[in-house]
Amino acid sequence: MSTTTLSIEPVRTHRLARVADYVELTKPRIGVLVLITVAISYCCARWGQPEPWSMIHAMLGTLLVASSASALNQYLERRLDLRMDRTADRPLPAERLSESAVILFAIITIVAGEAYLALLVNIEAAFWGLLTWAIYVWIYTPLKTRTPLNTAIGAISGALPVFIGWSAAGGVWSDHLRASSLFMIVFLWQFPHFMAIAWMYRKQYGQAGMQMLSVVDPTGRRAGVQAVCGALALLPVSLLPGLFTPGLGGSVYLVAAFLLGVMQLAFAVAFCTSLSEVAARRLLKASLVYLPTVLMLALIVLWV
Repeated sequence: MSTTTLSIEPVRTHRLARVADYVELTKPRIGVLVLITVAISYCCARWGQPEPWSMIHAMLGTLLVASSASALNQYLERRLDLRMDRTADRPLPAERLSESAVILFAIITIVAGEAYLALLVNIEAAFWGLLTWAIYVWIYTPLKTRTPLNTAIGAISGALPVFIGWSAAGGVWSDHLRASSLFMIVFLWQFPHFMAIAWMYRKQYGQAGMQMLSVVDPTGRRAGVQAVCGALALLPVSLLPGLFTPGLGGSVYLVAAFLLGVMQLAFAVAFCTSLSEVAARRLLKASLVYLPTVLMLALIVLWV
C-alpha cells in the first residue's frame, strides 16, 4: 500500500464522520416519520392517485425544513443535552460540530426548504412548512424548560406536516374532515408515545431541568393518565378515515384501525397501572407500530 493511499484514508474517514454528524443533526428518525406523514396525507388528498414528482418535491422541501428545525432545536438545547446521557454524544455537546456551523446549516436548510416548497410545490405548502418550523423551534423548544404543556405544543408541530402534504396535493379544503382526521390521528398519537419516553428518561430530563410531566409529577400518575386519555381519544378519531371511504376498503380500515387502537390503549392502561419502565417501553414500541400502520391503512384502503 502506498503512502498516498495511507494519507488519503484518514481524510476520507474524517469526511464521512463529518457527514454522519450532519445527518445526526437532522434527527433522521423523526425526519422519516415526517416524510411518511407528508406522503400519506398527499396520497389521501388525491384519493390514492398521486403525481409522483409533485409528491417527491413536497417531501424534499419538507425534509429541508425539518432538518433546519432539528438542527436549531439541538443548538438551543446544546447545554441541556450535555446533562443527559442519551444526548451528550450529539454533535454539538460532544464538540464535533461548532455552533456557527450548526447555525449556518440551519439557515441554509430553512431558506432552501421554503424556497423549494414555494417554487416547486405551492405557497400554501410553504406556509404550513414555515408554521411547523416556527412552532417547533421558537415555541415548543423553549417551553420544554418552562411547562409540561410543551408536549401539547410539540404535538401540534408534529401533526402539521399532514397539512403540508394535503396542500401540496392541491387537496380541497372543503373536504376538511378527512384532512382534520389525519391531523388529529397524528396529534393524539403523540401523547401515549411521548409519555412513555418521558417516563423512561425522567431522571435525565430532571437533571437537565426539563419540565416534562414525569418530572413535575414524580409519581407518574399524571403521565399515565395522559397516555391513557390520548390513546382513548385516538380510538374513535382513528375510525374517521374509514367512514369517508366507500365500499369494502372503508370496512377493512374500520376493523383494522379499531383493533390497533384497542391494542395501543391496552398498553397505555398497563403503563398507567404499573408505571414501570418495562410497561413504558412496551407502550413506546406499540406506538411505533400503531401510527405507521394506521396511516398506511388509510392509504391502502383507497385502492381496495
